[in-house]
Amino acid sequence: MSNDVLTNNGKLPAEKAVGKSAAMTEKLYQLGVLLSLLLLCAVMTALSPRFLTMDNLMNVASQAAVSAIVSIGMFLAILTAGIDLSVGSVLALSAMMMGIASDRWGLGPYASILVCLGSGALLGLVNGLLLTKLRLPHPFISTLGMQKMARGIALFVTAAAPISMFPDEIQYLGNNSIGQVPVSFILVAILYVGMYFFLTRTSTGRYIYAVGGNKEAARLSGIKVNSILNLVYTISGLTAALAGLVLAGRVNAVYPLAGLDYETDAIAAVIIGGASFFGGVGSIANTIIGVLLIAVLRNGLNLLNVDSAFQTFAIGAVIVVAVAVDVLRQNVMKSGR
Repeated sequence: MSNDVLTNNGKLPAEKAVGKSAAMTEKLYQLGVLLSLLLLCAVMTALSPRFLTMDNLMNVASQAAVSAIVSIGMFLAILTAGIDLSVGSVLALSAMMMGIASDRWGLGPYASILVCLGSGALLGLVNGLLLTKLRLPHPFISTLGMQKMARGIALFVTAAAPISMFPDEIQYLGNNSIGQVPVSFILVAILYVGMYFFLTRTSTGRYIYAVGGNKEAARLSGIKVNSILNLVYTISGLTAALAGLVLAGRVNAVYPLAGLDYETDAIAAVIIGGASFFGGVGSIANTIIGVLLIAVLRNGLNLLNVDSAFQTFAIGAVIVVAVAVDVLRQNVMKSGR
């Protein structure tokens, strides 16, 4: 693939078009997200003496790990001006396939893990092909369909029954720690660092931003847009499956209703982290801040014994506010071009 789309200083034309005012707005927003997380931590520390303890912080890290992994794929989808509503169902079906491979087919733990990851990647690729080959108008439709189909298959192949008692190798990522730090959160750190370098240091990563910024302009620049979209949704399915593996290890079981509403948390984390529903804008580094903000909020509300119904309301309100701020931010950025 030609690199002609890149300018002399290594930036995409869309990147150079953003003026100083818009760039400053973006930096201020990113700083604001970090400050919001720190402020929330301070408030929860003041309200609950149990919040700022090592055990609780490691619990937050462990609980945030699954959402953080799912959010990687969601970030890529939103970065291309799309969305992946199927991540929770893909997580469940991929984990169930691992359970079936281990419990019913008699495969070893590593082969079962490969079945899990392969199932997620395949489902993600189907999402991409539904969008690029059938030319459905928006990934909302294809991934919503996959959400229902994958959940239905997960319920059917197991008669809605869970599968439990896995070998130590399958439980490792979700149930072990190095020192006091959960292995799952170490995995999150590795994945986010790797994704950061992929998006900022490779041509494919830059093409993903370009496709999100303007698909037609990217196509005219020689970028294979359909291939990029297929890759993005395959990665999203793969990360959902990996999250399912971590969740299975944490609870030592897989069940067909796993992952319900995980897409909601992932969307919230990505938008809070500064990615735009309009595409082409966002940072994977800020996505983890969005993940932690939601995890801290949920953990703090649990420590304060707040009713679960209000917790659901609070997350919904956060999503609405984040999208409203995103719209305002986009307007400011457009005026600064």
